[in-house]
Amino acid sequence: MSTNETAAGSASGTATEEFDLFATMALIRAFETRVSELYRDSEIPGFVHTSLGQEAVAAGVGSALADGDYVATTHRGHGHCLARGMDVEAMMAELFARGEGICHGKGGSMHIADPAKGVLGANAIVGASLPLGVGAALSSKLLGQGRVSAAFFGEGAVNQGAFHEAVNLAAIWDLPALLVCENNIYAEFSDSRRMTRVPGVADRAATYGIESETVDGNDVLAVNELALAAAARCREGAGPFLIEAETYRWHGHYEGDAQPYKPEHEATAWRERDPLVVSRTRLLGTGVAAEQLDEIENQASTRVEASIERARQLPPPELEEAYADVYGE
Repeated sequence: MSTNETAAGSASGTATEEFDLFATMALIRAFETRVSELYRDSEIPGFVHTSLGQEAVAAGVGSALADGDYVATTHRGHGHCLARGMDVEAMMAELFARGEGICHGKGGSMHIADPAKGVLGANAIVGASLPLGVGAALSSKLLGQGRVSAAFFGEGAVNQGAFHEAVNLAAIWDLPALLVCENNIYAEFSDSRRMTRVPGVADRAATYGIESETVDGNDVLAVNELALAAAARCREGAGPFLIEAETYRWHGHYEGDAQPYKPEHEATAWRERDPLVVSRTRLLGTGVAAEQLDEIENQASTRVEASIERARQLPPPELEEAYADVYGE
């Protein structure tokens, strides 16, 4: 009997669902923690942005989507990819710039993608996930596919023109677009609370005539329940929906950022609301044993370590691959 099945037999249906969400968060945490360390030790090339502390948003929304739904993510997108089931080994190989990586070693952290999973890709342009996601939603509607398109973005991206253009088009065309704002308070190095007099991102949705709701982005069950309802609404033809998930990134804008702009007391308070701790506490209250949760975290770490060892042994892309996959070649 698997650990998941054991938990299912000892807890309620809701607890069983959260157990699976906890497992996804544990995998994201293990992956991101090691990626941060590997980048620090110069084993991973390029630039790396982690989402440590934001695992509940990726897991909660990712689990709410159906097979075939689209996802457009950001430069901080590892968690979103893992939550949609992207292969851990292929992802790690990609970050190591190996030929067997999910993008053949050519994309790296900020351009990771897997069309087979509906993941349209990460990218380094702030707010670019919005027009990409809305474009996919338009395609789904025109082709009658019934696919929802989820676009993740940070609150800093709301001040980009791409946000306004994409959301307006999604609204007037009633597109099945799930717009997910990960409000982690800081837009690169600036406190986003000082950037506008509007209290929150969800408040802006009304100006485009679309529905929105704010949720505790560190509570994976709350995120998942809202995302399930929002995705169902999009799929039924009710138009776009905006979720503002209030969360906090533990590390800086990029790995190596010393974060002098963050008050120490603020960071400490948010770490006490660790999404995995919030979920663990609730699961323990439903009868799930601490040993089961420990085992899930251990399994995640073991899987990530195995992917690292594998990636270290793989060769880089062949030189003749440089022009493959370019402009349809």
